[in-house]
Amino acid sequence: MRVLITGITGFVGSHLAEFALDKGVEVFGTYRWRSRLDNIQHLLTKIRLIDCDLRDAISVRNAVKEAKPDWIFHLAAQSFVPASWTAPADTMHINVIGTINLFEAVRQLDLDCRILNVGSSEEYGLQFEHELPIKETNPLRPLSPYAVSKVAQDLLGWQYHRSYGMFIVRTRAFNHSGPRRPEAFVDSGFAWQIARIEAGLQEPVIYVGNLEAKRDFTDVRDIVRAYWLALEKGEPGEVYNICSGKAWSVREVLEMLLSMAEVKVEVRQDPAKMRPSDVPVLIGDSTKFREKTGWLPQIPYEQTLRDMLDYWRNKFRSG
Repeated sequence: MRVLITGITGFVGSHLAEFALDKGVEVFGTYRWRSRLDNIQHLLTKIRLIDCDLRDAISVRNAVKEAKPDWIFHLAAQSFVPASWTAPADTMHINVIGTINLFEAVRQLDLDCRILNVGSSEEYGLQFEHELPIKETNPLRPLSPYAVSKVAQDLLGWQYHRSYGMFIVRTRAFNHSGPRRPEAFVDSGFAWQIARIEAGLQEPVIYVGNLEAKRDFTDVRDIVRAYWLALEKGEPGEVYNICSGKAWSVREVLEMLLSMAEVKVEVRQDPAKMRPSDVPVLIGDSTKFREKTGWLPQIPYEQTLRDMLDYWRNKFRSG
């Protein structure tokens, strides 16, 4: 069996590659020439990388033709919400046009393969108290250019399935975290700062944005297991929430990490870390997915945070 992972060099892509290799399949992955390979350095002898820019239709077609995949996990994206405010058009181009290029390549090559179209809980955007927890049937009210791009990508999956009969399963994963998560994301950013402080690379101050937002966190290793099950057992055309069903405030996340710190740390708010608009609460209901696949998250979020902090500690200790 041949699996193609777009965005294999990223945080989630690297964990999914490890999971797929453990399944005994042949793993291909797309990357760009300027992509950092740190996350997959230990896998380079076991996977096959294909240079591919999602924005270039010919490049995508050639990559799909070379991999001849049975399954495609479409992870590649501009996935950093704040960056979508400063580069909205680029976010749309990568996430929307890139997805069209992938679907068109599969369609034109007439490949019989399964595609996981990876969406985001950000698609739901503004949700009111009486609408929680969020089900797949909740209205989509995206609050960032990134979220709008993921709504478009999500609906393209639906449209290509209905129009061409393509086997496309859609997921909306809520926040996921763990080792290798970039420091630009909130919980990893806290862990990164704590590890730097412990290593004497930063003054004992953590700079924070909005601490009141609440998010539903799942360990990335549970998420990639869910992605595999989504293609193995999911219904084509359907959309599934993947989440823990428990919300943590950013303040609680920070407090948990500070309790694990080996030094005393001061907390200061940084106006530059505040967004033009922010989703106050995201908590999901994954009943539909659990009933279809039997999936359950197995790794407690406290363990996720500890593993992530240790990941950064090791990074700074090893130079």
